[in-house]
Amino acid sequence: MKKIVNKSITLALSKGRIFEDTMPLLAEAGIKVNDNPEKSRKLIIQTSDPNLRILILRASDVPTYVQYGAADIGIAGKDILIEHSAQQPGGLYQPINLNIARCRLAVAVRQDFNYKDAVKQGSRLRVATKYIRSAREHFAAKGVHIDLIKLYGSMELAPLVGLADAIVDIVSTGDTLKANGLVVVEDIIPISSRLIVNQASLKNNVASLQPIIDAFSRATNLYE
Repeated sequence: MKKIVNKSITLALSKGRIFEDTMPLLAEAGIKVNDNPEKSRKLIIQTSDPNLRILILRASDVPTYVQYGAADIGIAGKDILIEHSAQQPGGLYQPINLNIARCRLAVAVRQDFNYKDAVKQGSRLRVATKYIRSAREHFAAKGVHIDLIKLYGSMELAPLVGLADAIVDIVSTGDTLKANGLVVVEDIIPISSRLIVNQASLKNNVASLQPIIDAFSRATNLYE
């Protein structure tokens, strides 16, 4: 198979849905991945292109690895990129919305919670989330004061045990919310995954990076 890159390129991905949704895009580019991270403990995975390797990271770490040059390119959800840019602005080029791993960032509460009255202008809410910037900006635009409680998992528990009035979290099917007696009361923003590129890598290694960026672009167009 003809190599898609001439110099070594490192692609940062996270396990789960983003990895799974990226595989057809790589296949369209003529690249096969040698291991499945769900079955392998390897954190560096080789591909059928000897000059392209994949790092398996936590989703929240992907932008950091790309921004600081440990990876040349990566794929991350818009939700992660919004939060990352609040803490580490600049340094990332986002050439393509891949339109994969689609979901939405939303506000959810207990089914018996009167959200409409709770968000009247000037009111105050306790909101649990790991999406601090998105939550703060959303409620500030509504004129609602919030006390933010940062959590990293099991977000649905917070309203059930009285830790928070509402949560801001990623929603896909909504099944987990429903199973725990919560309902979505407001959508904040639609989410999909973006291709991100280290700006220095693109400048210094454009001959190798541009073909894979172009390959992702062509593959994405096929799945729109």
